Amino acid sequence: MATNDLGYLAANLAEVRQRIAAAASTAGRKPAEIKLVGVSKTVGREEVAEMGRLGLRDFGENRISDAEARFVPSPFEDLEAEADKISPTLHLIGHLQSNKAKRAVALFDIVHSLDSLHLAQTLDHQAELHGKRLPVLLQVNVSGEESKEGMHPTELPAVVEAVLKLAHLELRGLMTIAPNFADPQQTRPVFQGLQQLFEQYQPLGPQWCELSMGMTNDFEVAIEEGATLIRVGRALFQAN
Repeated sequence: MATNDLGYLAANLAEVRQRIAAAASTAGRKPAEIKLVGVSKTVGREEVAEMGRLGLRDFGENRISDAEARFVPSPFEDLEAEADKISPTLHLIGHLQSNKAKRAVALFDIVHSLDSLHLAQTLDHQAELHGKRLPVLLQVNVSGEESKEGMHPTELPAVVEAVLKLAHLELRGLMTIAPNFADPQQTRPVFQGLQQLFEQYQPLGPQWCELSMGMTNDFEVAIEEGATLIRVGRALFQAN
């Protein structure tokens, strides 16, 4: 798709930002407390570049190979002067197999989907080899759906304790995926459950600061329940 056909992206981004602001107002929060992660898994480099030009700086990908195709080399290189280079933050939001940890650490700035101690240890080793400290979130299957990835809430204490001892991971918070209900209000107990788990670990300090929950269908409810990261794809990238 040619760049001059992408005008709908600006309208989509404006509408999503308005929805964020309205949900934040309902919850007595500031819109700046919520980071919008554009889930770019269904689009090409042109759409990603245009969203960057429009000011979106956070992008989420489910698969490493897709992310490499879209972001290597950077799709933003021709958009800005060198002094104003666009530097996006890449979020891995999909399930990660341990044998792909090396590629994930090389490409992504934060991993939302850490769901086992074994994966944590593998990421820590690769982060050490890459000379970086990798921010991570623990994915929790709050809803209990068998089709959803993530650890059971009862596993969380032991995993938190172990991950905190890994020198090359920075544990920032929690992530969940709610069931795809027709009525977004039905997701509220799931988001409340994750928020309650999150609160239990507030004594960890300022690094414990992120709740990744909410997608196109339900992100307003997630914001009302404390989300700091929302993962939005269709509402941003789908043409009307």
